Amino acid sequence: MNSYQEFIKAFKEKSGLDLKAYKQNQMERRIRTFLDTHKYDNFGAFLKALDSDKLLYDKFFKHLTINVSQFFRDPKQWEFIRENLIPNYLNTKKALKIWSAGCSGGQEPYSLAIMLLEHFPNIRFSILAVDIDDNVLQQAKLGFYRENDLISTPPEIIKKYFTKTDKGYQIKDVVKKQITFKKQNLLTDKFETGFDLIACRNVVIYFTEEIKTELYKKFYNSLLTGGILFTGSSEHLFGTNESGFKSVSSFFYQKY
Repeated sequence: MNSYQEFIKAFKEKSGLDLKAYKQNQMERRIRTFLDTHKYDNFGAFLKALDSDKLLYDKFFKHLTINVSQFFRDPKQWEFIRENLIPNYLNTKKALKIWSAGCSGGQEPYSLAIMLLEHFPNIRFSILAVDIDDNVLQQAKLGFYRENDLISTPPEIIKKYFTKTDKGYQIKDVVKKQITFKKQNLLTDKFETGFDLIACRNVVIYFTEEIKTELYKKFYNSLLTGGILFTGSSEHLFGTNESGFKSVSSFFYQKY
């Protein structure tokens, strides 16, 4: 096995992750860099190593899925949610159903829960948080974080919603109980419906244009009319009129 195409076919059978959905130049470069770093000369030898070395497999999977996050990342966007999105667009709601699609280590759904608990105590809400990576889901369920995860978090919020330990910060149960974590492959698994807000940030930028279009259609179908899709700071929906979304601010799109 020497070709990239043979490797991604075999890896899909092993992992369920279809690397054809990702931009080939970016993904192939990432994979070959990983192989070079770990001293593998070809795809065949590397695939055999993945079969026998779980730590290597987990490290490689994490490398592919690019799990980078922190609490309240991109503060201006969180300010828009707090000051405009909920008061102006979701103000008729007594309860919110929210989906964090590609939740990584849990920083995003926990940020959403903290914001709602802190600023909208009269709104009931539930948050579904999904990711394809078992390891980051395990971290998310544990809810334990390092100081660098909290760089963008105000000290008073840290004090109120986290317990400081010798090794880091443990999120409190009052936040944990608001969230359901689940493994999900966004490319193949069925989506739930009835959401008021879907956050899918810095996930689709790695996909091909065809897969992006398909995912946005599925997100549209999962939202209630008037619901909001929240995308990453490097992601824009072009042709939103055709997709059924309208832009209400940068990175926020409403189903109409």
